[in-house]
Amino acid sequence: MAPLKTARELFQTAYASRYTWDANFPGYSADVQVVQGGKVYTGKICINRDKSIKVTEVNNEEVEQGIYTQLQDIITHRQPTSFEESYGNYEFIQGEIDDTGAVNILVKDESTESYYKIRGKEFCQVRQVMGRMAFEIDTHASLDTGSGYVATCYDAIFRNRETNEVKSILKFEDTFEKIGEYYILAKQIVQDCQARDSTTTEFSYSNIKLIKPAAV
Repeated sequence: MAPLKTARELFQTAYASRYTWDANFPGYSADVQVVQGGKVYTGKICINRDKSIKVTEVNNEEVEQGIYTQLQDIITHRQPTSFEESYGNYEFIQGEIDDTGAVNILVKDESTESYYKIRGKEFCQVRQVMGRMAFEIDTHASLDTGSGYVATCYDAIFRNRETNEVKSILKFEDTFEKIGEYYILAKQIVQDCQARDSTTTEFSYSNIKLIKPAAV
């Protein structure tokens, strides 16, 4: 029988199983459309090879910032950062296994603590505290790209860390397209369930093109 994995080994396996862009990722451009509150906004975006972001031709500053923030999140999750660079100095403590078979793992260093659930080789929950806000993200479905998994259906709950009051509940549905050798976000539907009337924002990306290297 194979030896049981340590908490560190379980976490490292899940970390390595995520889908990330490789070092040759050239960046891409696309047209963007945002549908929010019955209004439609359009523009253009570009994520460059160096992961810098450009959002142009959007005639609403708040919507433009929302697109920029979303693209930053995309880069964060697709960045191929090594396990040792990100978590080499952390301590991993295994907790209970829940009814679904997910393993609870506490990840900590001298100043921070985060809680994860791992089912199989995937992260299915993360709980962290950032400043005055605590958040929990639960993943309900994912896409196997053949080169790692990417979450496609997940929700996020934000609370006041001191009072535990729920401040925001967001539900996400993501759709990806394979462009060349890379999976790119083509659509994201975000439902704000905490608003007085549940609101939905839809981001759609079309005419997605990888950036060709400049001729030498």
